Amino acid sequence: MTALAEPRLAGTAAARGGPFTGTGVLLRFMLRRDRIRLPAWVLGLTLLMTYFATALDTLLKTEEDLAGFSQFAGSPAGAMFGGPGFGFDALTIERFLAGQYGLYIVTGAGLMALLTVVRHTRVEEQAGRTELVRANVLGRHVQLTAALALAGLMAALLSLLITGVMAGRGYDAAGSLTFGASVGACALAVAGITAVAVQVSEYSRGASGIAGAALGGAFVLRALGDTAHVQGSGPSWLSWLSPIGWSQQAAPYTHDRWWPLLLSVALAAVTAAVGFRLSARRDVGAGLAPPRPGPRRAARWLNSPLTLAFRLHRASVTGWSSAVLVGGVAYGSFTQALLDGFEDAPEDLVAVMGGSEDLLNGYLGLMGLMWAFITTAYAILAVQTLRSEESEGRTEPVLATAVSRPAWLGSHLVVIGVTAAWLLLLAGLGDGLGAAVSTGDASPFGDVLLGHVAHTPAVWLVLALAALLYGAVPRALLLVWVAVGYGAVVGFFGPVLGLPDAALSVSPFEHVGGYPAEDLGIAAITVLCGLAVAVGACAIAAYRRRDITTGA
Repeated sequence: MTALAEPRLAGTAAARGGPFTGTGVLLRFMLRRDRIRLPAWVLGLTLLMTYFATALDTLLKTEEDLAGFSQFAGSPAGAMFGGPGFGFDALTIERFLAGQYGLYIVTGAGLMALLTVVRHTRVEEQAGRTELVRANVLGRHVQLTAALALAGLMAALLSLLITGVMAGRGYDAAGSLTFGASVGACALAVAGITAVAVQVSEYSRGASGIAGAALGGAFVLRALGDTAHVQGSGPSWLSWLSPIGWSQQAAPYTHDRWWPLLLSVALAAVTAAVGFRLSARRDVGAGLAPPRPGPRRAARWLNSPLTLAFRLHRASVTGWSSAVLVGGVAYGSFTQALLDGFEDAPEDLVAVMGGSEDLLNGYLGLMGLMWAFITTAYAILAVQTLRSEESEGRTEPVLATAVSRPAWLGSHLVVIGVTAAWLLLLAGLGDGLGAAVSTGDASPFGDVLLGHVAHTPAVWLVLALAALLYGAVPRALLLVWVAVGYGAVVGFFGPVLGLPDAALSVSPFEHVGGYPAEDLGIAAITVLCGLAVAVGACAIAAYRRRDITTGA
């Protein structure tokens, strides 16, 4: 009788406690699970900001040095890659840091919140652990509440550390606090958006795609709005549709406005409330958008590991293809405006645009590098889905058939690699079309396509490194993001920061060449292809030797 009575009492207590009963217990469990991820995210973004500050302090020692960069920072190119440039008419190091480099810390904080909420909500439901947890004395909204609380805690810690780093360098305390708060505010807004996204799709991949599209859209809206603001014409109001834009409108070290950050807080509160409401209207493990029923029998073309891999990646390939093509056209359409902003640029600013005296080719080459990093992000995320397939128990039944491990992993790598080349082709197509319409000159179109696709071997090498980590040490897969972050820093900011050649050569993206502004490194491209194949073979060999694992 005791065994029967205890569940009744537990259920009565849970009902009395309400839908949030046990939130503290689950939050402590999440903190324990993220004992490595939490400091990695928070300290990683803080160290990146510290690096930016240290490098600029070393590089920009006099007012003349600052004046040399004020023209770029206040140009359409500076607005597109940095922000609206508040206070750049009287530029200081702290204003340059917050206005030009702060964008990447703010965006990184949003990505941190997105992945955290998805990991502790939809991933848990998809793996079946949420149902087990909620069978205990826990309320219905505990999972989402604890996930949002964890994301908020990470945002708060990051804000405090960023504030401390900036104030510790002697920068204005009020501006440092505003800058730190702007980083955390964007993270909160993205966490709220993700709380809604995880209710829509029953798969973590779909939820991440929805929230990621929202974050990417916020970045593009901000870029278009800020560019129009600097030009003095166009839809500058687009920046006010973006949480990233709200963080930049706080204008740290210039206006120190807090009210734009309240928009992010309000968005976080509203979207979180919507997320709770939607969560109460669906079953555990299900999504508001039900999956489309499939046919009773698989199609005949699904008769090999390669076609199965394509089928699993088809949805993400479609979404990424659409986003890349639209983004390419959008960025290419601002080519003429950027060229007008650099008509009288000094020589030290020409280095920023790909190091070429031909600003058109320099800008288009820089666009190729940007899309190479975005495509690399796709490749890494695609490899991470293989980890999810394995941990959620869907890989083992496939390998129990006549499918070998090399065939399974190799098929996925082929699909991801071909898709990477396809995305770079679409990006080049979009940039080329946008630039042709903007400038009225279609002659660089072919060079733009070639310059974008030429980065494919570098993307393949990073893909192979991610596969090697997955094949050998799956839990260390996130380390490959370090290579992407480092490559982005030296690729975009190497000319500004004056980094030595040895530091630049570590990144595989530096060996391709920013065509059409620079000659293609044919020998380097060949070597990168060979390295990608060799590392990929090592990844398959490592995967053959380790055990299949389940559980996150």
